[in-house]
Amino acid sequence: MFRASRLKLYGWLSLASQILIVVTGGAVRLTASGLGCPTWPKCTEDSLITVPEMGIHGVIEFGNRLLTFVLAIIALLTFITVMRLGKSSRTGLVWPSFSLGLGIVAQAVLGGITVLTGLNPWVVGAHFVVSGVLIAIASILVWRIYAPKTQPVSAFVYYLAWPTLAIGWVSILFGIVVTGAGPHAGDADTPRNGLDLEVWQHYHSYPAYLMLLLIVLQLIGLAKNSQLSTNTGRIALGLLAASVAQAVIGVTQARLGVPPLLVGAHMLGASLIASLLTFNVLSIRSRS
Repeated sequence: MFRASRLKLYGWLSLASQILIVVTGGAVRLTASGLGCPTWPKCTEDSLITVPEMGIHGVIEFGNRLLTFVLAIIALLTFITVMRLGKSSRTGLVWPSFSLGLGIVAQAVLGGITVLTGLNPWVVGAHFVVSGVLIAIASILVWRIYAPKTQPVSAFVYYLAWPTLAIGWVSILFGIVVTGAGPHAGDADTPRNGLDLEVWQHYHSYPAYLMLLLIVLQLIGLAKNSQLSTNTGRIALGLLAASVAQAVIGVTQARLGVPPLLVGAHMLGASLIASLLTFNVLSIRSRS
């Protein structure tokens, strides 16, 4: 169970489960199941688990809560496996594996606050921000487990990486604000953040398109040095594909009145982009 040979599996499970809980959390909100379990840490005042009276909404909300325990088990397995490695072999792996465990605890508490505050949109948004950070940490863990070889890149490409990451995160954060202004509150009686949805959809799109431009420029720089087939090039191409797909979904959902399925797909896309932005920075190193 704690063999070093399983560390790659645990790393990928950590990343996949952090993305999955964003998707299931989105399903809770998009099906109006946010208060399917109206209290916390119990599901109801008298029961730790959902009861028939809570219906399908209780099942969906409680199912999302149970997933937290799956994440905790994965984090524990990962951390113990890392600590059983030789001192030199676990260099750079301890803090991300430990941080994932702490983050899961923080998410559980924040989830409780979300329920107890009646799905306050800003608290719900904070929940997603923490998930994005944990996705980035899980991506760092996976990268360090594999420690892939990378070729040094030109100064032009090197100095694009961090602005791309920063602009990408601005777009994600603006997208969270848009979510708080949209119609999918998680419960019919939950108020929104009061911001104009259409205006903030535009604010969200500007950094997203700028990020897309920076990715294209990075790919042009890599192509000039015949580096598109390297790890750095493949990650950048994946980031471009995810960003284009995200843009198409975003425009489509805005024009169709933000249907739940497209909103869920957009949340998945944001999670994948948070991971790929991290991989993109990690894969780039200077020639100096």
